[in-house]
Amino acid sequence: MENNGEYFVPINEVVKRLDVPAYTLRYWEKQFAGAIRPTTGSGGRRYYRQDTIEKLQTIKSLLYDKGMTITGVKKILHNGSFCDEMAEVKNKIEPMQAKLQMSVQNKDDLEEAITLLHQAKSLLE
Repeated sequence: MENNGEYFVPINEVVKRLDVPAYTLRYWEKQFAGAIRPTTGSGGRRYYRQDTIEKLQTIKSLLYDKGMTITGVKKILHNGSFCDEMAEVKNKIEPMQAKLQMSVQNKDDLEEAITLLHQAKSLLE
């Protein structure tokens, strides 16, 4: 997941990065209150830290990719193996990020970058 030097990321940017609706993030905040705590700004706007975004990404992977239930993810959070799950998701994404940071100098490089983006998106879905 890219950082871009941002400390607080607004909810609309997190929605784009994770490709889930904002109401899903708000629901996850309620379900995983101990793990997901966005900072609220003026007018109640939600802002997320990078570590919170990584937790959300892991929760999404557990729910969508592994087919776990909310209760199952809560158990993982409770028993402490959530860090292992986060590491597994990070290990899948980081090599793709490194490849995407390559310089795109010709059409072949661009096509490879697009392919890698599609692969990364399918991992996050």
